[in-house]
Amino acid sequence: MPFDLPPVTRALLIANVAIYLLQLLVGEPMIIWFALWPFGPSLPMEGGGSVGFEIWQLLSYGFLHGSLTHLLFNMIALWMFGGAIERLFGARPFAIYYLICVIGAAMAQLIVVRYFTGGFYPTLGASGGVFGLLLAFGLMYPQRRMMIIPIPVPIPAWVLVTGYGLIELVLGITGTQSGIAHFAHLGGMAAGFVLIQYWRGKLPLKPRRILTR
Repeated sequence: MPFDLPPVTRALLIANVAIYLLQLLVGEPMIIWFALWPFGPSLPMEGGGSVGFEIWQLLSYGFLHGSLTHLLFNMIALWMFGGAIERLFGARPFAIYYLICVIGAAMAQLIVVRYFTGGFYPTLGASGGVFGLLLAFGLMYPQRRMMIIPIPVPIPAWVLVTGYGLIELVLGITGTQSGIAHFAHLGGMAAGFVLIQYWRGKLPLKPRRILTR
């Protein structure tokens, strides 16, 4: 993978790392204000104040991470797929695409928590945007060969993306790996798929410029 990353991908990597360092300095207030909290009334906190959903959290949660490992995995994926997709889409469409995937993941998570799983806990991480990039890579470069552990042979990108999507769906339905927002990952992929279909002119509402690939 190239190291000369295009500007938006590079900026996203820097922003995520910088905000994680800020989290380490500031601590809990970053989660209280900028993580994604469920719909509904705010709840009181010990020691005063309250915590709950705010509209800016639909984007801000995607720049927070729960641990260094969480950050590392997301940034490796952003580095692997972001550059290729940004070079194909262009900087501005790529930025729009990434942020739409982050918002789509947030909306999916909010709906699932409110109507299915319940509970009151924060969601954070760039995974919604990253899974959107994975979906875009599979659609744009379906025959590109990729290696994945523990499979010893290269597989087409579309197979990798389809497999990831199915795994996330199964894990989400069965409740396996609790604490991971599987439906947020799927929401990011779904938002990306709809936006790409729109740019390809395959939806009733047509874009100004058709994505031909």
